[in-house]
Amino acid sequence: YTEWPETRSALHLWTQIVGKYRLAHSPWDNHGWHVTLYVTPRGLTTGPVFDGKTAVSLTFDFRDHVLVGETGNARDSFALQAMSVSEFLRRTTALVEKLGGQFQIHGAPNEVAEAVPFAEDTASRPYDAGAVGHFHQALLNIDRVFKRFSTGFLGKVSPAHLFWGSFDFAVTRFSGREAPRHPGGVPNLPDSVTEEAYSHEVSSAGFWPGGGGSDEAMFYSYAYPVPDGFSERAVVPAAARFSEDLGEFLLPYEAVRTSNDPERELMTFLQTTYEAAAVAGNWKRKALECDIGAPGIPRAVDYS
Repeated sequence: YTEWPETRSALHLWTQIVGKYRLAHSPWDNHGWHVTLYVTPRGLTTGPVFDGKTAVSLTFDFRDHVLVGETGNARDSFALQAMSVSEFLRRTTALVEKLGGQFQIHGAPNEVAEAVPFAEDTASRPYDAGAVGHFHQALLNIDRVFKRFSTGFLGKVSPAHLFWGSFDFAVTRFSGREAPRHPGGVPNLPDSVTEEAYSHEVSSAGFWPGGGGSDEAMFYSYAYPVPDGFSERAVVPAAARFSEDLGEFLLPYEAVRTSNDPERELMTFLQTTYEAAAVAGNWKRKALECDIGAPGIPRAVDYS
């Protein structure tokens, strides 16, 4: 994180602008899943956004370092480089409108303390292409592990996706039970959004690249509502710890990256922190869990 904080901050706000385009044209889905971005082999994408009679996708290409706009009949792009947030907004608006879409979004950031409107954020921001490339490679590796982890759950589970509000990449499991109303209070985010996001009991894990109180990249895992005894449950690997300030388990990205088996290191963190939530919260685990999936092998069905 300490090698690219200004670029990370710029990229966070740029993903908000792009994500808000998807939000503006998408009907509400479970827990805000309609607003997120998805990892691709080259970057992050909205997927198809149905803008009137036109389907538009916006994709951050972190290999060629361009923002690409596509429809079935057209493709255009502009370079990702040092620029202000207001300039990125102007270029994105022009790109979408050139493709036949309507770029009308809520014009200020969410989930950040100082929500300077995008059009008024005129200070030039750096763009460290090398750091962005490393971030993308991390997301690709994490996406693979998160998706594999998801196959071990029969209940409702979210896609692995990037929430541009908090700029974290997450996957969430649901017990199936309703949760008490969330207290809200997230900076520059309507409480109604948070209440819907946490309307049901969850065990959620994710990754954020630093910022927002952390000077290093971290994996995290939390439960809502927090069951009694959650923080006292034993989790692995050894580098994992419970943060009383944040109310969640943390695992430094560097500990995973430098381990002998990074995928196994992350999988054990995901599994044991989920178990901490499920055991402490008395989830109906037999009905919700299954073996981790494998290519080409259907899940066994128990008809007994």
